[in-house]
Amino acid sequence: MEIHFGRLPLWAAFCGVLMLSAMGARASDLPSTLAQGAIKTVIIRQLGAFSRHDAGAAYSLASPMIQQLFKSPENFIAMVRSGYPQVYRHRRAEFGDLILLGGELAQPVIFTGTDGHRVLAVYAMVKDAAGAWRINGCRLLQKGALAA
Repeated sequence: MEIHFGRLPLWAAFCGVLMLSAMGARASDLPSTLAQGAIKTVIIRQLGAFSRHDAGAAYSLASPMIQQLFKSPENFIAMVRSGYPQVYRHRRAEFGDLILLGGELAQPVIFTGTDGHRVLAVYAMVKDAAGAWRINGCRLLQKGALAA
């Protein structure tokens, strides 16, 4: 299967449509292009913090719930480093279209790790009390090599 920049594989797009349909969501439920850009920017900023080994900056982009769960920037970055190696260190990140997943906005990203393995990560996004987008978790939906 060929994966195009900015697009999810056909199976993932289909699953997103099914989830939207099952939840009764409409395209109008998704945020504006401006909000979509803001969400992508938050993720890109966190990836930049990972590349600089800046635990504080990476942690600051996580939601209050995630911050409470990990208690410190050092705990947070240690978890990412060990549990999400293709996210922490990657050669390429391909952003898909936003989807609604369990009532939350989710940003799919396909990462190519430094080992060449590709993984599909889905970022749950929420707004904080000040109205800024924050990362409320990242799930690896498929580990290992994805077809190129």
